[in-house]
Amino acid sequence: QVQLVESGGGSVQAGGSLRLSCAASGYTYSRRCMGWFRHLPGKEREGVAGIDSDGSTSYADSVKGRFTISRDNARNTLYLQMDKIEPADTAIYYCAARVGGCVLGINRGDFAYWGQGTQVTVSS
Repeated sequence: QVQLVESGGGSVQAGGSLRLSCAASGYTYSRRCMGWFRHLPGKEREGVAGIDSDGSTSYADSVKGRFTISRDNARNTLYLQMDKIEPADTAIYYCAARVGGCVLGINRGDFAYWGQGTQVTVSS
C-alpha cells in the first residue's frame, strides 16, 4: 500500500522558518512526481509546490521565493522548506504523489495518494 506521512508542522512566528517532511513507502517513490498542498480555512485544498523525478520544481505564486520543495530519493522523503513564513500560510499541509506518469504540476486532481496532513500555525 502507498503510505505518506507528514511531519514537522507546528507553531511559528511570522518571518520564521519551518521544514516539513514527508516519508513515503509502498511504491516506487523515485519515479513519481510529488507535491505539497495546503488546506486554508474556507477553501479547497490548493497546490503549494511540486517536484518531478528529475528535481524540477513548480510553485504557487503565493509562495515563490519563500518556500523550497526538495526530495531525497535515497530516503524516500519529500521536504518543504518554508522561509519568511506569513500568517496567511496558516493551514494544514499535505504531502501527495501522482498516480500516473510524472509531469510537473500542482493540480490537486492529478494526485491520488495523500498523507494525513500536518498543521502549520503562524502567529504575528
